[in-house]
Amino acid sequence: MDELHLHLVVNHLPIIFPIVGLMILLIGIFTKSEVTKRNAYIIFIVGAITSIAAMVTGENAENSATKIAGLSESLIEKHADISEIFAILTYFLGGISLAALILSFKNSVISKYAPFVVGILAIVCLFFGQKVGTTGGEIKHTEIRTGQDFDYRNFEGNGTTSKSDEENN
Repeated sequence: MDELHLHLVVNHLPIIFPIVGLMILLIGIFTKSEVTKRNAYIIFIVGAITSIAAMVTGENAENSATKIAGLSESLIEKHADISEIFAILTYFLGGISLAALILSFKNSVISKYAPFVVGILAIVCLFFGQKVGTTGGEIKHTEIRTGQDFDYRNFEGNGTTSKSDEENN
């Protein structure tokens, strides 16, 4: 398994965990179940850990991908830049979730506000997660690129360039 394949295996996890965590957190809020909220916090923490894996494999994948003909270097850079923001947000979400988990076990007064803070941060993470997923998909999936002159006769996407690449050349 090379760097690109490994990145493709792990890169969806940091996006999936906050989605699942937010759904479980909302269930915990509406049912007033502290155990359910704690499970959501743990899911957010695991999501932050998977972001580390995605970033490490992404760095290696970036080095390999720039050598493949037909892949846009500007799209790879755009994806890498947004990925860094998303990763920082998920690390922060994981840290805040860890604090919320500890406060929950201590029955702290502050813990009743924690689900709302964590939930808002999770929504922000998901906004950037969508951007990361889209920009990552645009690297190889030419059919979803915005602002692109796409040649459907060239179905495999080899040799197609985005307008931004054409402007740079």
